[in-house]
Amino acid sequence: MTAAPDYGLPAEYEHVYSGKVRDLYRTPEGRLLFVASDRISAFDWVLPSVIPDKGRILTALSLWWFRQLEDIVPNHVTPGKVPDEVKGRAMVCADLDMLPVECVARGYLTGSGLIEYQAKGSICNVGLPPGLKDGSLLPKPIFTPATKAAIGDHDENINFDEVIVMIGQEEAQELKRLTMAIFERASEIADERDLILADTKLEFGIAKTGRFSGRIMLADEVLTPDSSRFWLRDTWVPGGPQPSFDKQFVRDWLTSPASGWDKSSGEPPPALPDEVIELTRAKYVEAYERLTGKRFA
Repeated sequence: MTAAPDYGLPAEYEHVYSGKVRDLYRTPEGRLLFVASDRISAFDWVLPSVIPDKGRILTALSLWWFRQLEDIVPNHVTPGKVPDEVKGRAMVCADLDMLPVECVARGYLTGSGLIEYQAKGSICNVGLPPGLKDGSLLPKPIFTPATKAAIGDHDENINFDEVIVMIGQEEAQELKRLTMAIFERASEIADERDLILADTKLEFGIAKTGRFSGRIMLADEVLTPDSSRFWLRDTWVPGGPQPSFDKQFVRDWLTSPASGWDKSSGEPPPALPDEVIELTRAKYVEAYERLTGKRFA
């Protein structure tokens, strides 16, 4: 667990948990305050560098997406005052019983799905036709769940039967239905902006109280460059990695000779050069502006 940074929050905000990017606090009213930091992770490491404004971009984009999806599934954002110290990078949310499944939808073959396909010809026991390449369009979007990993560990792909064992048949079916409905809606919105949504990872929880008590709700963040791969439609060519609106500049530099870092060494990665930080920030800003049609300021 990452230590919480000092945001200067009032003493009545109790630190609950810190992940790779987000810090959670209990509000005086018993809700949760989700604070998105400017931290960035790669290869399961939280890097010593930060990307300026990243937390503000992630928060603004998540709030925008929650509004686009609220007719499909309720979300955990609730009315409440965000403290001035974290205004713009935080949201007040309901405290849910989180479901222990990373809900991944894929429309294109890449990432961990590509690795599994090359080894097995399938992803999460979903059979796929032979001959697909990195970046190939799948015959239809697929649900490929994963376990939630602790910081420093990899999420592990699992099959749908394992999800049923973990949370039960009814909830597993509902998670799959909601994930694919969200992916379909988000893909349509991305397409209108000449973007491809290659894949995305979603999290859900069950409301404990209120008018949605007992219902599954969309939680955490949604459809940002941290959890999704967005590609430019007019540069998409299957057969290799695609230019992406995410932290690819960070990954590329870390694996280049310039970084002097061996990701298999077990040693933490070095700080990022200013140029990589600036390019990565620009990609996050561009993703926000392309999707929402608004200027980021």
